[in-house]
Amino acid sequence: MAQTRELVEFIAKKLVEHPEDVKVRVIENDEGQVLELRVHPDDMGKVIGRGGKTAKAIRSLLSSATTKSNTRAVLQIVE
Repeated sequence: MAQTRELVEFIAKKLVEHPEDVKVRVIENDEGQVLELRVHPDDMGKVIGRGGKTAKAIRSLLSSATTKSNTRAVLQIVE
């Protein structure tokens, strides 16, 4: 589902200082899809946020976006 990948990519690019290094890979499996988010090492803290609050907010938005289409997507932030 291209819309979920584009959503995560759009949000991440707005948060980081190196938007050209934002990469989102979609892996389809039986339960839905896994979105792997990779960012520049210096931007990792900005994507995760204090206590993981930013990452949790991105996951909430992703969950809301996939609920309408009856699919399941999980966000993994990869170093």
